[in-house]
Amino acid sequence: MLKQLLAAVALVASSAALAASGHVVHLDKAPIDLTDKESLQRGARMYQNYCLGCHQMEYQRYSRTFRDLGIPDEVGMEQLAFTAKKVGDHIKNAAPKTDLARWFGAAPPDLSNVARVRGPDWLYTYLRSFYVDPSRPFGVNNEVFPLVGMPHVLQELQGVPSKQHETRLVDGESKEVYVGIVTDGTGELSTEEYDRAVADLVNYLEYTGEPSKLESRSLGIKVMIFLLIFFVLAFLLKKEYWKDVH
Repeated sequence: MLKQLLAAVALVASSAALAASGHVVHLDKAPIDLTDKESLQRGARMYQNYCLGCHQMEYQRYSRTFRDLGIPDEVGMEQLAFTAKKVGDHIKNAAPKTDLARWFGAAPPDLSNVARVRGPDWLYTYLRSFYVDPSRPFGVNNEVFPLVGMPHVLQELQGVPSKQHETRLVDGESKEVYVGIVTDGTGELSTEEYDRAVADLVNYLEYTGEPSKLESRSLGIKVMIFLLIFFVLAFLLKKEYWKDVH
């Protein structure tokens, strides 16, 4: 729990630092739908294929994931659990943290709760905001997270992205204004397909941040209905007991 808390504090602190520096980027709305099992399954596959090499989910078990996403254990173990021996294992990678820290300058954070800390809109925009920057160690930067220390692992899907600017009139002066990211068309997916793939991945990260969210919401509604009915009955009972006093 201490490691989880420290990771959350670090992420929040970095966000606060960016805001204080004046770097504010519009966040696109992530199309989250935790009831869409197919989207969650595609997102899980995306995560295992493109993210797990560096980012673990050591607070999430394969068994819970398979159960919630409607994936048979034998299918999940064969197609998704690349580093697990048992279905009850946590979602961890095989790379030692010391090696990852040496390669990237810092150990990549665990992503079990990243959607709760950053928010799905931030993740959705971040994964679609990489652009070519030869000055950076991995040749890319990010509009949402400047000087990011990770490569653009989804580049084969998106293609080579670059920042697009337009000349606009700002405060009476012509200025180059950032308007978005464009790709060179070499990716395996079109822009629309890539956005959907990222949405699936973010949907999955939103699920892992709070796996019981739908269950809790359903239970909360039932509790509120029960309390409402109990309040009415208690009020009527109170009136019955106190009618002679009043």
